[in-house]
Amino acid sequence: MKTTTRITHILRAWLAGAVLITAAHAMPPTPAPPQKQGITITNATIHTGDGQVLKNAQISFENGIITDIAAGRMPTVKSSHRIINAHGAHIYPGFILPVTDLGLREVDALKATLDATEVGQVNPNVRSIVAYNAESERIPTMKFNGILLAQTTPTGGLVSGTSSIVQLDAWNWEDAAVNMDDAVHVNWPARSRLQFDLGTFMVSMKKDKKFADKIRTIKTLFEDAKSWWKKPPADLTNQKLASLSGVFDGRKKVFLHASDPKGIIESVTFFKQLGKNTALADNIVLVTGTAAMPVVDFIKQRQVPVIIDSVHNLPHQKDAPIEESYSLPAFLRQHGIQTGLAYQAGMSASARNLAFTAGTASAYGLKPEEAVQMITLDNARILGIADKYGSLATGKSATLFISTGNALDMAGNQLSHAFIDGREIDLNGKQQQLYRKYGKKLGIFKE
Repeated sequence: MKTTTRITHILRAWLAGAVLITAAHAMPPTPAPPQKQGITITNATIHTGDGQVLKNAQISFENGIITDIAAGRMPTVKSSHRIINAHGAHIYPGFILPVTDLGLREVDALKATLDATEVGQVNPNVRSIVAYNAESERIPTMKFNGILLAQTTPTGGLVSGTSSIVQLDAWNWEDAAVNMDDAVHVNWPARSRLQFDLGTFMVSMKKDKKFADKIRTIKTLFEDAKSWWKKPPADLTNQKLASLSGVFDGRKKVFLHASDPKGIIESVTFFKQLGKNTALADNIVLVTGTAAMPVVDFIKQRQVPVIIDSVHNLPHQKDAPIEESYSLPAFLRQHGIQTGLAYQAGMSASARNLAFTAGTASAYGLKPEEAVQMITLDNARILGIADKYGSLATGKSATLFISTGNALDMAGNQLSHAFIDGREIDLNGKQQQLYRKYGKKLGIFKE
């Protein structure tokens, strides 16, 4: 027994050392300093994020703020400005990734690096921002594909916790924070759930015997929180109720994650009624997929914005067309519903493909600029940061990137420059180093 224990300790120590050594050889790029010199980018096609495309255009920014944007003419350029000739490349606002565990999950096989899910079912007081790892190795892969902002979000349970919005080039979570504690995330349970039978290797739908108890838990929590908010008790030690006061006074939104049509109707109806005469009624966001299709009129009437949790999904019904998920963004937009795009929660390692899901949507009913808007301005509006981010306009943050081609296409999404609040971020990461290393060996890359 002692020998086995000693070997176990040795293996654990070796594994920890291996992780540290790997991390030392894979340091993420150093965060950029504040912008000091004004910059003007010329000869570009600018996708403003609000549906417009400016040909042969120029954009200037100083101290992190856009000072001029124009098409077909040269703006007044100060002699102190650095000029970047984009040579017909494309400029986009920084893409925004909502509802992601980015920065909370690192190595899936190492439990110590997983901090997205808290113990227990009801955790509204959990704050993702304090666990956010600004030096995650997953973050550079997002930036290389144009994702410059994200909503780092806890997962699991009935009430997962509180998300925060971050920019992806920072030394620590304090520097990264754009909007702390922006939303509480509620996972509305479904009456039935998929269950895998090991005996038959078949998947079937099983009724959740605890469904009623789960619904009662959520409703009781928020009803108690409203009473607490109306008349806070002398004893303020109940952190769960205290953390929910922000949903009633407008400091926090409520993101409802619902996977079936009935769940959408039940959850939205409950929170709309609960939020009557408070800010909550206008601060509900629905996170769902094709379950929104049968109840689209209900969603429109309640004026609830939708974040599509995944475009690259297979149909949920046997008789549904294969392209059902691909056409969902266009379907919701055609019905006048404010819609943004996310990437499947819990898959932050693949979320760098957000732009390409928008590209898929543009092939199934959306116009290309509408697809761009869903991962820029529409997401910014839903998250409540559209005053600074999401589109390119005078007075807004210079958070943008230059791509040699169409950023919604894998072949065209090749970034040459990227800026967050005017700071030019380093795009030379581990992937680029490996590309050059093995490219030279194979003779496909020459410096």
